[in-house]
Amino acid sequence: MLRIRVDEEQVESLWVRIKEKANMGDTVVGVYCRQPDQDEEVNEAFYRQLEVASRSQALVLMGDFNHPDICWKDNTARHTQSRRFLQSIDDNFLTQVVEKPMRRGVLLDLVLKNKEGLVEDVKVGGSLGCSDHEMVEFRILHGRSRAISRITTLDFRRANFGLFKDLLGRIPWGPNIQSPLSLSSRSVHPKE
Repeated sequence: MLRIRVDEEQVESLWVRIKEKANMGDTVVGVYCRQPDQDEEVNEAFYRQLEVASRSQALVLMGDFNHPDICWKDNTARHTQSRRFLQSIDDNFLTQVVEKPMRRGVLLDLVLKNKEGLVEDVKVGGSLGCSDHEMVEFRILHGRSRAISRITTLDFRRANFGLFKDLLGRIPWGPNIQSPLSLSSRSVHPKE
């Protein structure tokens, strides 16, 4: 069972852990609904839940995220709340897989994954009952059906960035090379 205690009563979310056979790794599946006028504190409570769930080897998150101003082609947004959502997706190494706009030409209902080859056959179309949302159908590959990659990738979620920064600080950088620690954070992540 997946236990996420962070402000559970405020956030409209459900998280389930699908247990796999030994040494296969579990898959966490989440469903989330964000109200268009949702308070910032509820958004932040969800981001804390997402951070906990993202520690899983395999995560699929779906739902109505209600960020109509996001441009998914270049990952930009006009509103602060939408930019914060994009930052949370980036911080948790998630990829959005729905490509076809659903309502009024925008993507509101999303499917996010943290691993390549975890979700496939994404189809958008039709409605369920009298909902104004279109259905999103997809397959979650797990267990033996998951593609095996021979490409080694690093899992930066487990990195000790404090140690990394300390080790970089100990390097005697010459006068011709500027220490990466002395670079302004604004040059990497401009503030708005």
